[in-house]
Amino acid sequence: MNQSKNTVCDVTVIHEDVVKKVKNELPHSQEVKKCASLFKILGDHTRFKIITTLLKEEMCVCDISYLLDMSQSLISHQLRVLRDARLVKHRREGKVVYYSLDDSHIEKIVKYGFDHIKESSE
Repeated sequence: MNQSKNTVCDVTVIHEDVVKKVKNELPHSQEVKKCASLFKILGDHTRFKIITTLLKEEMCVCDISYLLDMSQSLISHQLRVLRDARLVKHRREGKVVYYSLDDSHIEKIVKYGFDHIKESSE
């Protein structure tokens, strides 16, 4: 008789105390959705390049466009997405609009990402 190996647990919970503790500490569903959306926005190559550029200095669309060798309309569109997600902010000086990171959390997220990559490749 050939029995197939069943890797499914016969019980639903083995460590009930651990499951209860973790369940109480998990973020709410809405928070998870918002955080996943944040990482989805940052997951776009062009938007991430814009973010890393703005880590260094506040810049206008023309300068970002030139630096990244991308069209101004593409940069403007992606900046709008980043602005709507509250990752970048803007200020107007005459006819020129300058963009910068919205707050220090974005810088930390990027820094931790690069730190993780450096550590994993060692």
